[in-house]
Amino acid sequence: MYRKVHNENYIGKILLKIIGTFIVATISIVLYDMYININVERPPIVSGGTIASTEETKTEKDICDTLENVSNAVVGISKLQSTDATFFSLDAIETYNLGTGVIVSKGGYVITNYHVSGRKSSKCYVTLEDKKEYTAQVVWTDENLDLSVLKINTNAELNYANLGDSDSLRIGQGVYAIGNPLGAEFQKTVTSGIVSALDRTIKIEDENKSSYMEDLIQTDASINSGNSGGPLIDKEGNVIGITTVKIKDAEGIGFAIPVNIIKPIIEKLEEIGKFEEASLGVYVYDKEAIQYINSTINFEYGVYVTEVISEGAAKVAGIRVGDIIEKIDGIKLNKINDLRKHIYTKNIDDEVKLTILRNKQEFEIIAKLTKKL
Repeated sequence: MYRKVHNENYIGKILLKIIGTFIVATISIVLYDMYININVERPPIVSGGTIASTEETKTEKDICDTLENVSNAVVGISKLQSTDATFFSLDAIETYNLGTGVIVSKGGYVITNYHVSGRKSSKCYVTLEDKKEYTAQVVWTDENLDLSVLKINTNAELNYANLGDSDSLRIGQGVYAIGNPLGAEFQKTVTSGIVSALDRTIKIEDENKSSYMEDLIQTDASINSGNSGGPLIDKEGNVIGITTVKIKDAEGIGFAIPVNIIKPIIEKLEEIGKFEEASLGVYVYDKEAIQYINSTINFEYGVYVTEVISEGAAKVAGIRVGDIIEKIDGIKLNKINDLRKHIYTKNIDDEVKLTILRNKQEFEIIAKLTKKL
């Protein structure tokens, strides 16, 4: 009896081993077949053994294409017509008052700096990327903003750049500056960097006279003499600023004027062919800029009135020095450019509703805009 049970157990163990071996072998064959049919795509290897990402390579190519397209809309600007090869020499900036501009519309409107173009109605010479030169008329300027708009005198089809949204910029965002540093010999030079800071105010000293530039974009993209008036663009190729000044005693600190301030002007010029500027008739500072004038003045938002122009819209409406304009047509004002942008959308004789803070009392008044003199 004992011997029979032992034999049955022995046979059972043998069968289990055989079945187990068969299962393991079957699984091994299936796994091996799956392995040899896997399609492994290895990333490309570039010189030096460095692994290159296909996505990064594509992005870099896209950026290069974008920069090339925008560069075709960048122009050289001179107050004197070029007559010989000296126009392309390194001392041409002083000789010809050279600067940079960017075409921003089909109609041939060019944005640049006031200190490059000079006063309204003056004549400039614009050199395109194909070396063709045209005359251009200054149709709008603002010395305080250091901005101007030129109209190229031609019916030719021109390359132009798109205007972006400078209000959506973020610190650390990648940007590129395009311009003609050191004269036309180095035209369409591209430098890269980031947005280092926003809403900067800087003090400008010029011939014993001080002035302030507010709401500027600070960037470490290199800006040199001759770059002035050139575009600061984002990675999509949209113009988000116009380069203006560089801190001479520091490397990697340059500034650009946010492009949103001038967009209403370009839109009106494209729509009706002219821009007649309406004016409120006040000089104001926002809470950041006022600290340069009087550090004891503090307010949460709005713009502080430092001067009221005689017979201007503000004077007639009863605005006084020391008032804080908190809102215009219900729009809260945080920066000087908030006020400028809104008035640029208005016409002469339009009325605006202003929310004023005076002696801690808030009230509203209506002002009728006049023509800027």
